[in-house]
Amino acid sequence: MIEWDRVVPLIEMEDISKIYPVGDELIYALHDVSLRIYDDEYTAIMGPSGSGKSTLMNMIGCLDTPSEGTYTLDGHPVQDLSEDELARVRNRQVGFVFQTFNLLPRLSAWGNVELPLIYGGVGRKERHARVEETLVTVGLADRMTHRPNQLSGGQRQRVAIARALVTRPNLILADEPTGNLDSATGQEILEQFAEIHRAGATVILVTHEEGVAQRAERILRMRDGRIERDEKVR
Repeated sequence: MIEWDRVVPLIEMEDISKIYPVGDELIYALHDVSLRIYDDEYTAIMGPSGSGKSTLMNMIGCLDTPSEGTYTLDGHPVQDLSEDELARVRNRQVGFVFQTFNLLPRLSAWGNVELPLIYGGVGRKERHARVEETLVTVGLADRMTHRPNQLSGGQRQRVAIARALVTRPNLILADEPTGNLDSATGQEILEQFAEIHRAGATVILVTHEEGVAQRAERILRMRDGRIERDEKVR
């Protein structure tokens, strides 16, 4: 594991395993993973299909819980939290961006971005100010009222990014965010993540593309549920 200069990690995992029983056999999606990621880092997670990279991202984002080991997020142990407590952590501290965008088709760009603030109990005036500011930030000032089917793939991914940012989380997780985009649009989206990182967010991006991973500061290379290599890119 790389030794970093910073003292208190944002993410600290110790001997994390995720185990699924299949018949009489136990399948390890993650196997004794130990990991530290600090504030303001930009990390890519790489590996072949079945290597555990998406399982690790789900664990980091509190979408899943470990079978074994301990996980501390921003100084707070999360492996024993209730479902309601995990939902609050996801809403307040983590922004998610997915390959398939996961937008609600009947809602406009504005409505999709506003949704996590409604769930978080943010008042109407503040909600509207945040949604407008965030959509402008991702370059969609003229697309706020458009529904997903009226937007290009790149614009839909920008809506998804705005939805991730609007709660002002300190951690952004992206799972193959350029996977459904052409190469030129993918580069635009990667530049958006670079801007998010420059603004101070911690970004973790799952990818199978070497060129995408090289945009990060650090690459975790996974195989068979383990971190095979931990590389500092720059």
